[in-house]
Amino acid sequence: MAAQQGIYLDPDNKKATCVICRGVLKDPVSIPCGHCFCPGCIKGVWDGEDRKKTYSCPQCRQTFTPRPVLLKSTIFVDFMEKLKKTGLHQGAASPPADLCCYAGPEDVACDVCTGRKLKALKSCLMCKASYCEKHLKPHYESPLYAQHKLLDPSKKLLENLCFRHTTRTKRVFSSTHQEFVGYLYYVDRHKAPDKVAAERTERQKELEGTRKTIQRKILDKEKGVKVLQQEVVAINGCADKAVEDSEKTFTEMICLFQKKSSDLKQQLRSKQETEVGRVKEIQGKLEKEIADLRRKDAELKTLSVDNSDFLQKKTSLSCLNESPESHSSDTTSPLGYFEDMTATLSELREKLHGILNRGFPKSSPPNAPEMESVLVAPQPETRSEFLQYSCQLTLDPNTVHTHLLLSDGNRKATLVKKDQLYPWHPDRFLERWQVLSNEGLTGRCYWEVERSGVEVFIAVAYKDISRTGTFDACAFGNNAKSWGLASYRNGYHFKHGNIKASVTGTWSSRVGVYLDQSTGILSFYSVSEESTMTLLHKVQAVFTQPLYAGFRLPNTKGDAVELCTLE
Repeated sequence: MAAQQGIYLDPDNKKATCVICRGVLKDPVSIPCGHCFCPGCIKGVWDGEDRKKTYSCPQCRQTFTPRPVLLKSTIFVDFMEKLKKTGLHQGAASPPADLCCYAGPEDVACDVCTGRKLKALKSCLMCKASYCEKHLKPHYESPLYAQHKLLDPSKKLLENLCFRHTTRTKRVFSSTHQEFVGYLYYVDRHKAPDKVAAERTERQKELEGTRKTIQRKILDKEKGVKVLQQEVVAINGCADKAVEDSEKTFTEMICLFQKKSSDLKQQLRSKQETEVGRVKEIQGKLEKEIADLRRKDAELKTLSVDNSDFLQKKTSLSCLNESPESHSSDTTSPLGYFEDMTATLSELREKLHGILNRGFPKSSPPNAPEMESVLVAPQPETRSEFLQYSCQLTLDPNTVHTHLLLSDGNRKATLVKKDQLYPWHPDRFLERWQVLSNEGLTGRCYWEVERSGVEVFIAVAYKDISRTGTFDACAFGNNAKSWGLASYRNGYHFKHGNIKASVTGTWSSRVGVYLDQSTGILSFYSVSEESTMTLLHKVQAVFTQPLYAGFRLPNTKGDAVELCTLE
């Protein structure tokens, strides 16, 4: 009856124990299958199964949905009453052992006890075993165990025994065997007990020699540390002075350039005023001559109509035939002066740029791109140009959610129903079905993704994005530490900082991602079977950390995403 109720009866202590904790049942509760457990034990088991929404019995493995209500076991009360009466009838005069007598993780357990073991009181060198109070009695009562050597309980009983005299612990160091052995074995082999002192003296001398060597090395290294400290002081002093001098020099140069710029500006404006005045003066003269000519033209027209006055005004006619003085502008164009000045300044700028570039030593890391090349190098446009920056990425098993199945050399992730048995790791996503790449992304990088199913979220994110918590804290695109493009059957949208932006473009199962981490450019492209690339979305951001490629499969089981191999 007790076994059917999920109760374990300890025959030595006449106590009913829980099959989960192996402790005495306290306030037992029953579940629909009839088994009884401690309330805290069964709650702890079912709390771990909350995510599956299916709850099972630890005894018979029967499953329940929904989570059953725990009821106090009335059958167990009757069972305990009968157990007490049976114990009294059998003459059990002493109470069962207290829980404090059971061996814990740090205690030495009795080697004879079955079931839950009691603490060992002594260890026997002859038996090579440890015993509790109950099982130790024969060693005290029977003459057969009179020669047995008892000592305090030890977990490393066999390790501490002399390999020749197994009833003796290791007490003396043997130089022959280079380990501790029993004293009797040492005396038997070396035939001279006084060699123990000689051995110790020799070892002491070796120890002193070793210590002196170590102390000498410490002194040498301390001297080296002092030299390095002095070098640090010298470097800081020189660097501070160089910074101060450079600031002073550039300040003087800036003042000089500002003065030259002001003088040149004044000179150009003066030239502008002079040339404009000259041109307007000539323009006024020409306008006056045009007016005189128009007046004379009108007079000629009048004379040609009136025949009687024509002959009388012959003198005026002769005067009208005289050509007025013509005025022409200066043939030299003033625009050449300004164009020459602009060309001179451009040439000066190029020379100064070259001097500044050649004048300073480069101290950047070997792999760091020069700022000039970053600014000058154009962004890729064709797929062949993008492929120059292709990178081979793999998915990190330490970050993948347990509902994502990795395959194809950790290049493909598939959303599955059953939890995968990944080992625990602090980098693993616990709340969202996401995964990050193994490789960090710096500089210019390009990769392509092949997707299948309903929806895939293609993202880049910082390594320190949250692994658990609210959706905004750890979901790609919903915080300031991630940027991503959602690709689904009906289209796309871009998301960053929980702000969604609609994206229009040609749908394709393959999406290309281009990242220029140094300039903050992130672009997504639709890639056709003919290798035609169509820009879907481009964003300009400020990236303060290395980025990692990331994916989220938010909807349907069977959805998958795969990192393409680019050649």
